[in-house]
Amino acid sequence: MKTLRFLPILGAMLLALIAFPLSAQEEADDVEMDSTGLPGDHFSLEAAIELFKKSESPEDFEKRLNAENNDVNNLDLNEDGKIDYIRVEDRMDGEAHALVLQAVMGDKEVQDVAVIEIEKQGAENAILQIVGDEDLYGESLYAEPFEEEKAGNGRNKGPEAQRTPIRVVVNVWLWRPVRFLYAPGYRVWVSPWRWGVYPTWWRPWRPYPWGAFHVRVRPYRAHCHVVTVHRVHRAHAVYAPHRRHSTVVHTRTTTVVKARGPHGGKVAAKRTTTTTQTRNGRVKETKTTTVAKKGRNGNVGAKKTTTTKTTRGRRH
Repeated sequence: MKTLRFLPILGAMLLALIAFPLSAQEEADDVEMDSTGLPGDHFSLEAAIELFKKSESPEDFEKRLNAENNDVNNLDLNEDGKIDYIRVEDRMDGEAHALVLQAVMGDKEVQDVAVIEIEKQGAENAILQIVGDEDLYGESLYAEPFEEEKAGNGRNKGPEAQRTPIRVVVNVWLWRPVRFLYAPGYRVWVSPWRWGVYPTWWRPWRPYPWGAFHVRVRPYRAHCHVVTVHRVHRAHAVYAPHRRHSTVVHTRTTTVVKARGPHGGKVAAKRTTTTTQTRNGRVKETKTTTVAKKGRNGNVGAKKTTTTKTTRGRRH
């Protein structure tokens, strides 16, 4: 009797053990599908924004960028097996700031990773975006902080009315580092560090595998997101004439983009339809869609399969 009593529990445990590796594989497939194979996979723009928000100044921001436990930078652009030091330089013109994030790759070689562009739009209003460099991300990539407000959909009234979340642009004027930049006595920050000359506290580490880094930066996406609209134009005009890039990085990225093809690496979806007829005369169709994506070397990597089942009435 005791054995029979425990059978349902044992069955549930076995089912959980079988389901676990399947869910783990699905998560691994999602990770591979999200990978672009470009250097930008190893630097989180969203994490950089969150880190900047917590900083006291551009100098403090640079220090935080280069701390291993902050999970922002995983770049090794010169492929020496060590994380690249990221230095910060402010390009300022009036009320526009462009904080340039540069990877130090050699004695005379640096690569712009991203630029945080800030503009003051009123007495107590400022907007901010971070722009990922095209040589790391394949094209200029924009990200910004956001807040959610809920608006009624107009269908119902009262407390039970449905509310739709709307993302709004954040006024960053009250952020500590922004107030620091616009303080009357602010002196433009230019990092003093260069190849072979680094702060005593910095110790480079070995890059993490991409899948592990991808998981570590995921929480930063809760308050920042990638957008398609470039809002901060004056600050970008200040930065553009001073952009610096590495020929090695540019060539490497161009090669990956070409191998990826015109669809961003996705192979055309393959659809199959299977039709079966049940005993009661109902027709059941099963549609399976498989989308593959090219991996970092241009080979077909992970695949996602979606199955849709539809049932129709009796045929006459």
